[in-house]
Amino acid sequence: MSVTPRWSRKKSHFPLLAVLLLAFITCSILYNEFSIQQIHESPDHGSTPTSPQTSFTYVKPNLPNGASEVLDRFSSCNSTRNYSGKKIQWVDPGTESGRRRSARQESCDVFSGKWVFDNQSYPLYKESDCPYMSDQLACHKHGRSDLQYQYWRWQPHNCNLKRWNVTEMWEKLRGKRLMFVGDSLNRGQWISMVCLLQSVIPADKKSMTPNAQLTIFRAEEYNATVEFLWAPLLVESNSDDPVNHRLSERIIRPDSVLKHSSQWEHADILIFNSYLWWRQGPVKLLWSSEENGNCEELDGLGAMELAMGAWADWVASKVIPQKKRVFFVTTSPTHFWKHLQEYGAPTPIVTNVYIAPRM
Repeated sequence: MSVTPRWSRKKSHFPLLAVLLLAFITCSILYNEFSIQQIHESPDHGSTPTSPQTSFTYVKPNLPNGASEVLDRFSSCNSTRNYSGKKIQWVDPGTESGRRRSARQESCDVFSGKWVFDNQSYPLYKESDCPYMSDQLACHKHGRSDLQYQYWRWQPHNCNLKRWNVTEMWEKLRGKRLMFVGDSLNRGQWISMVCLLQSVIPADKKSMTPNAQLTIFRAEEYNATVEFLWAPLLVESNSDDPVNHRLSERIIRPDSVLKHSSQWEHADILIFNSYLWWRQGPVKLLWSSEENGNCEELDGLGAMELAMGAWADWVASKVIPQKKRVFFVTTSPTHFWKHLQEYGAPTPIVTNVYIAPRM
């Protein structure tokens, strides 16, 4: 029997594989484009693909027709619930026409440097010579024998600072208001500035208002003031009393600086600080739109982020760069460690600085 050979021609699967590969690539591209579009359209840029999208309610801060009741140390919450996830929708000055700031290159970056020991030209004033020195800051008066901390001078890396000249400083401040805003850390800087400046002003030409929320040192000859506003959390709070502010329940209006900005808005130079008070446990949030005293509770870091958003909104929307200069100071190194006291580590005038407008 003859066997006829069967030529079984094996079909090639290449066209099928090519089609499948093309379909896979097309789907991948479409999926990636859809994912990118979702990221750009979503206000929450920090969400991860593995977690469900969190929806936030964005609150416009510093609305003039907000809460009718001003917070004070007697204020309380009628009830407290978990944080609802509201965010501050603050103004970005870069997106507003006419408010873009030019990236001007500074000839001397005074904020990049180090402390150097200088016992030839420092200290610039003696504690005992300043009638406005606070007992809280009078280290020598209360028994500190090591005075080496007074001899440290700030030295920028690539330039030199002129030696402090009190008369020249007053000329720069002529007709202006220099205001420190914040907590006791900034109050210490304010007192130090007053002590630096007051020595050349005759006794009958200078004055200091009594200790209040806004304390003002005035030099009549220069028509200038150096002021301190007690606002430890920057936004309105029940801790705004400069004396009675040690409260177990801290309440803030996270969306409003209007109570304090009414006092600082006309200053020519503003130096803000806020940090330490946000590290003292959870904070109660009483939004300006809430009329029934119902609060939310949030950790200090999250509450500070909201408050800084309200502050940044005021700076971005109200500050005219040609007329006002704004600085923000975070915190100084701790001084509770014994070795810092022994080696005389200085308190920096400015640690981290955010300069909002530039002239």
